[in-house]
Amino acid sequence: MYSNLPNLVLAFHGCDEETYKKVLYNHEPLLPSHNSYDWLGNGIYFWENSLSRAEEWAISYCQRYNKKHSYSEKKKPAVIGAVITLGHCLDLADYGSSEILKNGYEILSYELSLIGQAMPINKDIKGNSDLLLRELDCAVIERIHQYNRELGRNGYDSVRGVFIEGNPVYNESGIMEKTHVQLCIVNPNCIKGYFKPLEPDKNWKIV
Repeated sequence: MYSNLPNLVLAFHGCDEETYKKVLYNHEPLLPSHNSYDWLGNGIYFWENSLSRAEEWAISYCQRYNKKHSYSEKKKPAVIGAVITLGHCLDLADYGSSEILKNGYEILSYELSLIGQAMPINKDIKGNSDLLLRELDCAVIERIHQYNRELGRNGYDSVRGVFIEGNPVYNESGIMEKTHVQLCIVNPNCIKGYFKPLEPDKNWKIV
């Protein structure tokens, strides 16, 4: 009953300059991600209210690309801002979402056992203790979407989750330095517009 989130949120998508120009100048849509390891399932990913995290990701992405494709044209980092309504949202920060996830897991587990197929697993990347490859979580959330479609239910427009990532911000802290809220937009109509993030006017206070 309370899974529809009526408020607008500002969110940021890290990318390269080419994608930035296609979206803001040519008005092309951002394309959804369909990787098996997308931790909130398939869709268009944003960082909620975190320009700095989107910038950091874009820089890291372009560095990895340029290192791997040393003979091609270098990618430059960029960030696209977006105004979004989350609509009917599977909010993993909400206590009640745990039962939905458990049901999705049980359905997936049962179906895969019938055909003798192993469950996907979440994995880390070498040298990183965070479980960045979320194949199990992705499969469970995608099964929840499929279950809603099978029953003709009102499907989720978006998925929202808190990602605990990085090292402690100080010794023995339980707060991690890269913790952020991430959005996966399933229904592209949730995106009401894109914008260029602005530098603040230093003559005025930040509001």
